[in-house]
Amino acid sequence: MAKSIDVPTPVSGLARVDRRTKDLIKRLQPGDIAVIDHEDLDRVAAEGLIEARVAAVINAAKSISGRYPNVGPLLVAAAGIPLVDDVGSEILDQLSEGQPVRVDGEEVWVGPALVASGDRQTLQSLEHAYESAKLTMGDELERFAENTLEFMRRERNLIFDSLELPELSVDITGRDVLIVVRGHDYKEDLNALRGGYVREMRPVLVGVDGGADALLEVGLKPDIIIGDFDSVSTAALRCGADLVVHGYPDGRAPGAQRLEELGVRHSILHAAGTSEDVAMLLAYEKGASLIVAVGTHASMVEFLDKGRAGMASTFLTRLKLGPLLVDAKGVNRLYQGRLRKRDLTLFLIAAMLAFAAIVLLVVPRVFVEGVWLYVRDAWDSTFR
Repeated sequence: MAKSIDVPTPVSGLARVDRRTKDLIKRLQPGDIAVIDHEDLDRVAAEGLIEARVAAVINAAKSISGRYPNVGPLLVAAAGIPLVDDVGSEILDQLSEGQPVRVDGEEVWVGPALVASGDRQTLQSLEHAYESAKLTMGDELERFAENTLEFMRRERNLIFDSLELPELSVDITGRDVLIVVRGHDYKEDLNALRGGYVREMRPVLVGVDGGADALLEVGLKPDIIIGDFDSVSTAALRCGADLVVHGYPDGRAPGAQRLEELGVRHSILHAAGTSEDVAMLLAYEKGASLIVAVGTHASMVEFLDKGRAGMASTFLTRLKLGPLLVDAKGVNRLYQGRLRKRDLTLFLIAAMLAFAAIVLLVVPRVFVEGVWLYVRDAWDSTFR
């Protein structure tokens, strides 16, 4: 008997097209087909596509190029979402927003017309590519090291010079600062910290672009929002936080235009590196006692996952901050099961109230019974 071959079921949906995956995710609806151009699909983008419950993903580029082992495509495949890779950049011009599209195996169809074809990935094929990428990661690390050295030559002021800091309405001096970036595990870490740590330490809350919305989603209002403001909601911009535009060293500050159009007050901080770096350096220069990072980049793979040469600045920023910077996971472990002063005080008050109740209820009864026994004994001894 011949062995049957599994044929992928065709998937249809409306195309949502964008060269920037993080912008596309905002528009996605369940059942849409995401059309992206994202080489080395990172974990955060993959999680966004999965949460949007897309019907399929069409990638103009390779989701795993082999430069380093990125887990994003494996998450998409594990979620059961069809992934067609390397169809070519022309697909972004051939498909229109909202156009009905059908993914049939490795082919992309619009009505009766075949518009593109690529590599239909499976979990097995992606696992093989992931393992192969591990073997060649050394070359990518060497390029990263070279880029870091070059960045140090060009931007040594990031380490040795102080920034021209904007005036803020919130005082950071001597306080903890919690910096939130929409990165790896930011939801889990933020939910873990918003109870014990945030309630007890009351840190200054800093949202880096979309990190401001992440804070609002868990019921926390950011004190400061910093970034280029391309991925933060208007509601967050109007929440009353200090707004700091990350400007380039050459004087440009593209993010300021949106704030000017909205008519909201803001300041500009010109500095090299990413907005994540600038948020950390701002807290450092303003005298923070501790900087806790949520969703930021902590490992070499996460640096590479970000997919830009400028990540060398993040590496150098962490060197400058040293022990002042800790990852949210470490803080969460410290506060798990920790008995806070307020809890201890409430416990002692409850114990004292219970003791007082015992005294008020038991002692009078014992006293009355003692008097009664004394009177009874005296009566018996007198009249018998």
